[in-house]
Amino acid sequence: MLKIIVTVVFVIAAVFLAAVVLLQEGKQQGLGTIGGAAETYFGRNKGRTMEAMLERLTKISAVLFMLLALALDILN
Repeated sequence: MLKIIVTVVFVIAAVFLAAVVLLQEGKQQGLGTIGGAAETYFGRNKGRTMEAMLERLTKISAVLFMLLALALDILN
C-alpha cells in the first residue's frame, strides 16, 4: 500500500516538475547584456518576480522528485 502511495506522489511530482520547467523563460539575454542593459528594474528585484518563484519551485520539486525516487528504490 505504501509503495502505491509513493508511486502516485512520484508521478504527480514528475508532472509538476516538468510543468514548472516548461513555464520558465530562457536564460539567453542576447546582446543587451554586453552593454549593461540587463540592469533593469526586473534585474534588481528578481527575488520578487514570477521567474524567481518558478526557480524556487523547480528546486523544491526536483529535490522531492529525487527523494521519492530514492524511496521507491528502497521499497523495491
